[in-house]
Amino acid sequence: MKCYCIRCEPDRVEYLDIISENSEGYIIRVTRIKDGYEKVIEEPLSRRLFDLCLKTGYIYQAEKVRTSVA
Repeated sequence: MKCYCIRCEPDRVEYLDIISENSEGYIIRVTRIKDGYEKVIEEPLSRRLFDLCLKTGYIYQAEKVRTSVA
């Protein structure tokens, strides 16, 4: 599952995960965190809109998160 960050307001964190892929695009999970509250939605996203968001920099692939300390 790939994870992407979404550009948003400075006091908010938003990211999306690609859950599955189909002939028309993707099923994504969007997580929004603001003021200590988390909102999660799952919805379809067309391949064309996804590619446009990636191309314009609205979303960008998240770096791998380290799960352990050396």
